Amino acid sequence: MNKFFTVFLLFSAFVNAQTIKGKITTTNSSDLPFANIVIKGSINGTTADENGLYEIKTKKNKVVLIVSSVGFLSQRKTITVNANEVKTVNFTLKETAEILDQITVTGTRTDKRRTKSPVIVNIINSQTLADVQACNLSEGLKFQTGLRVETDCQTCNYTQLRMNGLAGGYSQILINGRPIFSPLTGLYGLEQIPANMIDRIEVVRGGGSALYGSSAIGGTVNVITKIPKRNDFSVGYTYQNIKGSSDHIFAGNATVVNEDRNAGVSFFVNNRHRNLYDANGDNFSELPELKNTSFGTNLFFLPTENQKIEVNFSKMNEYRYGGEMVEGAPHFAFQSEERTHDVYVGNIDYQINFNDQKSSLITYLATQYTGREHYTGIRPEQGTAEDLDHLANPPYGTSETTTFQGGLQLNHKLDEFLGGNNVLTFGGEFVQDDVFDVIEAYQYKVDQLTQNIGIFFQSDWEINEKWNLLAGARFDNHTLNNRAINKEVVNNVVSPRVSLLYKPFEKTQLRATWGTGFRAPQAFDTDLHIAFAGGGISRVQLAEDLKKERSNSYSVSFNYDKPTEHYIYGFTVESFYTKLDDAFILENIGTDSFGELFEKRNGDGATVKGIALEARLNYDGIFQLESGFTFQSSKNASPVQYSDALNPKQEFLRTPNNYGFATLTYSPNQKFKTALNLVYTGEMEVLHVASPQNLIADEYFTSPSFTEIGIKSSYNFNLSKLQTNLEFSAGVKNLFDSYQSKFDIGKERDSNFIYGPATPRTIFFGIKFGS
Repeated sequence: MNKFFTVFLLFSAFVNAQTIKGKITTTNSSDLPFANIVIKGSINGTTADENGLYEIKTKKNKVVLIVSSVGFLSQRKTITVNANEVKTVNFTLKETAEILDQITVTGTRTDKRRTKSPVIVNIINSQTLADVQACNLSEGLKFQTGLRVETDCQTCNYTQLRMNGLAGGYSQILINGRPIFSPLTGLYGLEQIPANMIDRIEVVRGGGSALYGSSAIGGTVNVITKIPKRNDFSVGYTYQNIKGSSDHIFAGNATVVNEDRNAGVSFFVNNRHRNLYDANGDNFSELPELKNTSFGTNLFFLPTENQKIEVNFSKMNEYRYGGEMVEGAPHFAFQSEERTHDVYVGNIDYQINFNDQKSSLITYLATQYTGREHYTGIRPEQGTAEDLDHLANPPYGTSETTTFQGGLQLNHKLDEFLGGNNVLTFGGEFVQDDVFDVIEAYQYKVDQLTQNIGIFFQSDWEINEKWNLLAGARFDNHTLNNRAINKEVVNNVVSPRVSLLYKPFEKTQLRATWGTGFRAPQAFDTDLHIAFAGGGISRVQLAEDLKKERSNSYSVSFNYDKPTEHYIYGFTVESFYTKLDDAFILENIGTDSFGELFEKRNGDGATVKGIALEARLNYDGIFQLESGFTFQSSKNASPVQYSDALNPKQEFLRTPNNYGFATLTYSPNQKFKTALNLVYTGEMEVLHVASPQNLIADEYFTSPSFTEIGIKSSYNFNLSKLQTNLEFSAGVKNLFDSYQSKFDIGKERDSNFIYGPATPRTIFFGIKFGS
């Protein structure tokens, strides 16, 4: 009787049960067979069939379904199902190896899994950029170990990327693997590349990236633009309020891929308008007005199964104004900077694989053109003779920079090489930067042409499952033609590198790298920014006998990652050491009628060393933590005279000894997400130049430490009838307003006296509509 009653209850339960069915696939759209499906808090469960199909019944109207499979992160969804309803719910599981072992290209110039690369390659993906509410490349790069984005002008807010304690001129920035991020673009380009243009950012710290040529001493950042993957679109608007100053951002993306998946095209468009912001009420801005419009496309075509053509093009226009907040032309303001940039970037790559996919040939052309109209000036007291001269001949200038690269690369894999396999890479490329910048009123002119012919070779030898040896060298013939003074400087440089990977255990990697690099005197970089200081204009020129810097870089790292059914956790410890010979320094060489003059010279050398720590955790994609912290020391071999009125110093200025970041995301379901982020910058010494209104004498100023905390929450509505999604988001950047409190005031301010976070507390709201 009891057995009959039990069977009757089970039968009744299933007769009145609701049905949930669906399909389980992987992120590459493959069927995932025999995955486990259970209802949380019960013993009710089932297994998918060989095609990934499943069906499960429940008597409850609301359940949490958990899907798991060995080698994949489990996934859960909260499902509401009506009485007698058959509901379809599909799952896409992410393989743990996909998270730990992403394919990268920057470390070796070939496709390589991260855990098999002898050079550490870190990735900032587009999802991270969205989670931290990054509007552009500059705001996204802060969330990576060893990287610090620094604002260096109170008036125009130009930025530079510091890697492992070295200044922006030591960082090589690539667009789709090509060094066409010109020296002039380096001043403002980090803010000109919108976040919705970027698919991911690959970062290689230290001299292990020497195969990319000049200026890759601190490291290499490779910005990879969005590529067509599937039919998709999104349109979004974000409003930011910077303590009363408005910031409007419109962004759109669209992708089309044909049915055969052998051709596709993606488009992006971005428009931004940010108003001026005055932090201290002196009617001079601390954040300039920005008007940015960008658009571009990325397309690929596979003529045959073993050939690929990829074309990228983008156009960026930016208007930037900072200084006295007045209407009218900038030269009527007591102090101001105005910039109008037109930037064109494009490249075309062709790849053919042959020899049973063992060999490949890549040829490429890339270019960038930047046209700039600019003004940098201080107006004398109104009504004076100097003022009349200023109005008659205001210091407007023009700039043009054209960067071109062409090259080819041959890869060949030897399946049997001394017990292992080896990928040999040969290549050559030509890079040219043509820079012209003139301000006639200041008798200031830069007219220089740099040309570089590079030849490189690399051996990527996988000795066995535990050992990998990467060895290579690059030869560069670098020519600087300073047409302004009719002088040509030629440098021939050989830069070898060696990296060794050892895997003592399955989830552990030990790496060691030695590499040399060089930094050639170049036409334009952050040092040549014209700044306001001491009531005048400070300018920088190159010493006539300026020669290249050389570097020796060493790094040793230990990496551990452990994947389980629900968790992926791990950490990295890396030590780095870079010695510079003939390091570039700036020395004050006096004044003229316009202001102070500085000269870039060779110093005795410098040493940068430190330790970087990283930790990460992923729990079923619900909680995800990424964090990194750097301890370092940066010193010149001999004291440097930063000011005639102050004692020389060995320590690098504007370089904190410790800094770091952390991001934490919480995604309990497919609809809701909250992301927290933190950026910490330690104390550092900054030069503060005297001016009649602000400071009696030059001083070294020790900045306080800063901790920026941000939060963003988003909720996604599925509009099933429209087959699309609607997302609302809101949050705060720099929640506790950790911002510089001591600014110079008025037209005679030292514009380089800026040292804190880029923006104060910022509240934002967003809406995005897309598939």
